[in-house]
Amino acid sequence: MIHKTNLKKYPVLLLTFFLFSSQQYLVFSSNKGNKATKSSVEFWLTDPASKILFERQSTSLKFRKKVTNSTIIEIKPEETFQSIDGFGYCLTGGSATLIHQMEPAKRSVLLKELFASDGTSLGVSYLRLSIGASDLSKDVFSYDDLPAGETDVMMEKFSLAPEKVDLIPVLREILSINPNIQILGSPWSPPTWMKTNNNSKGGSLKPEYCDAYARYFVKYIRGMAAEGIRINAVTIQNEPLHPGNNPSMLMLAEEQAAFIKNSLGPIFRKEKVDTKIIVYDHNADRPDYPLTILNDPEAAQYVDGSAFHLYGGQIETLSKVHDAHPEKNLYFTEQWVGAPGNLPGDLLWHTRTLVIGGTRNWCRTVLEWNLAADPQYNPHTVGGCTECLGAITLNGSEITRNPAYYIIAHASKFVRPGSIRIASNLPSELDNVAFKTPEGKFVLIVANSSKERRNFSIKIYGKSMETSLNAGAVGTFVW
Repeated sequence: MIHKTNLKKYPVLLLTFFLFSSQQYLVFSSNKGNKATKSSVEFWLTDPASKILFERQSTSLKFRKKVTNSTIIEIKPEETFQSIDGFGYCLTGGSATLIHQMEPAKRSVLLKELFASDGTSLGVSYLRLSIGASDLSKDVFSYDDLPAGETDVMMEKFSLAPEKVDLIPVLREILSINPNIQILGSPWSPPTWMKTNNNSKGGSLKPEYCDAYARYFVKYIRGMAAEGIRINAVTIQNEPLHPGNNPSMLMLAEEQAAFIKNSLGPIFRKEKVDTKIIVYDHNADRPDYPLTILNDPEAAQYVDGSAFHLYGGQIETLSKVHDAHPEKNLYFTEQWVGAPGNLPGDLLWHTRTLVIGGTRNWCRTVLEWNLAADPQYNPHTVGGCTECLGAITLNGSEITRNPAYYIIAHASKFVRPGSIRIASNLPSELDNVAFKTPEGKFVLIVANSSKERRNFSIKIYGKSMETSLNAGAVGTFVW
């Protein structure tokens, strides 16, 4: 070892040491690049025009030094961004009912196809649940429904009984397949006795019931844990600026901030609840909503991040929220596909805007809306969504796979939890996003949004691979 006070006495030795270290670094870097570019490349394709639906291609793709395509997607693994928690769907109450009603053997096959992480299935790694009913439940309910005039501020009558019929059994079967799946819970409405209008639709949370509602969250998290189901995160209110759904509730940003800093956060801390608190859960056209909460240090101390939908606004707005509070996380938690579905249009828009656009704008999750519906887009509440196309349609035990199935598949199968988004450039009309997985593999998802077939090269560590996509096609490349 050379002591720092004697460096001047050993100039030749010092120079030799640094030259050796530099050569070792160059050899190490070169070996990393060689390993990455010597691998054969898996190519998974969905091309509606050619009737190819998420199929692995037999084409042999290899990296070479020579580049002939002028269009290049260059990946820079040294430039890293956010970690990924997962890709998946919203397991609505209606979805759970339909899945639970399937023949047991066929249900088992379907759930393994969706949730197994053994490389043979979609590997869905994140689910969103409704806390109580959503508008895609058969009926409206909460976990503390009472006769008119009664209250239950200490949650003595709280019960998860409505979920023990379908949702909890389905979740247990999913967890037996993938014990590490992460779960987000979101309420559409508190119990009606807590609200200003005593109704499942609209109204606001009465200030005097803020602590009671915080206890409701704790009861839910602990009740699900007792059933073997860990709730990793909660949002405070689904679409808090849309009180016209059934169920629903209006909750302004200032009200959500006050609820978190005065009730939910302190009660979670006192009860040692480590479930993440995520704010907003609504459209990208109102970044002022999450920023109002994140700018309040008393509320923000309890908050992990913000959740978004995209029924209004632009996906790029999410980066502005990140830039204002880079210490907080972002999540994309819902986007519907309208019935009857249009695979060419849905695949391209959702992939380039959400799977690619969402993750390029710092989202740790991308979730499509309802996992399953029947051929008539049921079940739903009175006043709920009548045209929400499931990722799958279930007609008894018969399965039809719809656009959202393929949209999520292109990411969930390969971009496993713990993957890191890495830098890649954006050639015109070749939207793309790149990741490095925990196993050291690289994943590139590309959508050709042009009107013609596009030839391009994928470049990494100085070597390139030539490939192409038809107009409207989506490809995932894995090596």
